[in-house]
Amino acid sequence: MNINRTLALRLFIALVTTGLLISCNNSRDYKDSSRATGWKMNAREGGFKYNPKAKEQETGPGLIFIEGGTFTMGRVQDDPMHDWNNTPTQQHVQSFYMDETEVTNLMYLEYLDWLKSVFPPSEENYRQIYQGALPDTLVWRNRLGYNEVMTNNYLRHPAYANYPVVGVSWIQAVEFSKWRTDRVNELILEEEGYTARGARYDVEPGETFSTQTYLNAPSATYGGKDSITRGGRTSDRIVERSEDSTDLYVQRKDGLLLPGYRLPTEAEWEYAALGLVGLRNYNVYRGRKKYPWDGQYTRSDKRRSRGDQLANFKQGDGDYGGIAGWSDDGADITAEVKSYEANDFGLYDMAGNVAEWVADVYRPIVDDEFNDFNYYRGNVYTKNAIGEDGKVKLVTSDSIVYDTLSNGRIVARNLPGEILQVPIDEEETYLRTNFSESDNRDYRDGDKRSSRRYQSFADEYNDNGDNDEERMYNSPKHKVFTDSTGRVEMQYDESSKRTTLIDNEVRVYKGGSWRDRDYWLDPAQRRYFPQDMATDYIGFRCAMSRVGSKSKKGKRPRN
Repeated sequence: MNINRTLALRLFIALVTTGLLISCNNSRDYKDSSRATGWKMNAREGGFKYNPKAKEQETGPGLIFIEGGTFTMGRVQDDPMHDWNNTPTQQHVQSFYMDETEVTNLMYLEYLDWLKSVFPPSEENYRQIYQGALPDTLVWRNRLGYNEVMTNNYLRHPAYANYPVVGVSWIQAVEFSKWRTDRVNELILEEEGYTARGARYDVEPGETFSTQTYLNAPSATYGGKDSITRGGRTSDRIVERSEDSTDLYVQRKDGLLLPGYRLPTEAEWEYAALGLVGLRNYNVYRGRKKYPWDGQYTRSDKRRSRGDQLANFKQGDGDYGGIAGWSDDGADITAEVKSYEANDFGLYDMAGNVAEWVADVYRPIVDDEFNDFNYYRGNVYTKNAIGEDGKVKLVTSDSIVYDTLSNGRIVARNLPGEILQVPIDEEETYLRTNFSESDNRDYRDGDKRSSRRYQSFADEYNDNGDNDEERMYNSPKHKVFTDSTGRVEMQYDESSKRTTLIDNEVRVYKGGSWRDRDYWLDPAQRRYFPQDMATDYIGFRCAMSRVGSKSKKGKRPRN
């Protein structure tokens, strides 16, 4: 009896306490109404439309989630030159996504097949689109080596399908990333029932899907064919349910479309390659890493794989793969992706196999004095071109912009159906303190003498452009142009007064490759190469920014 009374008393106290707490907390659940106005959202009568069921960002095809954090960028254990190139700086990187493996030949062949079918190279207007995207297979040739089998087979033979693509310039890698973004989002819209099923397989030039076109001018997508853009089952239900046209197209606020695929920044790539999450104890890193794997050696010390190489690299003079059947790394050129263990983030081949392009313009110093958050050198800001009618200008088959590169190659920088981009002007920079011009690649150049007269070391900027040989970064200026007959004319800069190869068109690549010694496997090591050239040892992988929370829901930090 006493037990029952005690339980009843405890229950009464609990109910009173709960009531007091509720009375003291006047918080409301604003799930279906506005916290600002109290108005009901998503009302049938109209008003503000919002998707309350929107979840966190989905992981795109091929990507691995990388939780951001703080790390020391540029810290290497082997630095015999003691130069400025690897000066350690503390950086913070936001969470992002990165390709699990390098972009493979098979992935790139899908890109080429799409270009060839949509923009047939047999048509004069489109001939350069496909040709400009082709990897340079001649990178395998060597004046004192017989490599014709790779020249003829590496890109297209099925035996090399899952090998990393090479012979791709930085520019080509960027264009592939843009194409990949559009194809992924195009599939999302189709699977969610907004666009017509199967439309992606039957498109005409100028009627292709572009993510930015869909977001900014959805009615102009697919060449203005509304039957395709709103031809899905979900679109039909929306039309039946409401006459309001505001939700007939997917918008950013719906959280359905993914951010763009892109090349990772140097800070992102190095952070992901290090995989320091495996050395973390609460909020402190317990040690340093020389390679993407734990330990100071290139061979495994695990019992099952003891002595095996942990990456594909050049082991010594004349030794690209070890002795046959003994201590062999399994490759003499590139290796098939996932041939070696992944790092602590789950990323494969972040050291060796192929070096990888990153987004950054190369400079000897990483300038952390001005910014230590999402560091990136290479920002060139643009905006959508607006016509006289107030609508965005779309690229047509007659307005494709072709660039003639310094090596004479012609590439298309935009495709029909995309929005034409123009540099920002004073309207965007007026009274701003965070940026003042469109091209920011040279901003606060790390070398203090880079923008001053090289010989006189004067403080004045050399604005006349007449004596650019006196500037520190007076790299060669090749002139390549197409004459009236379509013939490419090349005039190489043969000046003997050039002092450097560094300019705004050279990009960083990292990671070491099958041609490199283990010195270059350190994620902090960095080199540069012209953005319009390609080699047999540089490939790439894509990244994607994460929107929303730093960590995934339900994920607890590792101890």
